[in-house]
Amino acid sequence: MPSPPVIYGLFVDPESAERGMNALHRAEISPKKIVVMSAEPFDDYSFSKMDHETPMPWIAAAGGLVGGMCGFLLARLTQVAYPIVTGGMPIFAAWPSGIVTYELTMLGAVLTTVVTLLITTKLPNWKPKLYDPEVSNGRILIGVLDPTDASRAEIENRLRGAGAVKIKATSVHR
Repeated sequence: MPSPPVIYGLFVDPESAERGMNALHRAEISPKKIVVMSAEPFDDYSFSKMDHETPMPWIAAAGGLVGGMCGFLLARLTQVAYPIVTGGMPIFAAWPSGIVTYELTMLGAVLTTVVTLLITTKLPNWKPKLYDPEVSNGRILIGVLDPTDASRAEIENRLRGAGAVKIKATSVHR
């Protein structure tokens, strides 16, 4: 399967990568088309915070809430549906029901977290991926996926002007 056309620059340090990212933003390139890849996190720079917003905590909490309600209903309805002689004690026992409720709350939270993680990271993904071996050697990759033919020269000039040590591009394979 052919890889998508891309043009990217390899940067030596995070300061120049930040300048490259800012240059692409000034060129009004859609953030969804910009690719950032590095071997280590650079939390002090804005280029490393592109994909940090995620609804995962809220989805996990909702999964835990649904799991807890299901656990409580399972315990409650099971005890009421199959009554046994309890010797004067209430049919619904709170402590054993609490254990089932807790366990299904955790199960719901964990399962929704895993499913959300797989969906948000687009895993499994068998499409070809952009990668350059120099990223493993400490370079920072900043590039644009599927640039128009008219914007290729401008993107290359902006990345080079920001301090990219190498500019690489792939063309369309049709």
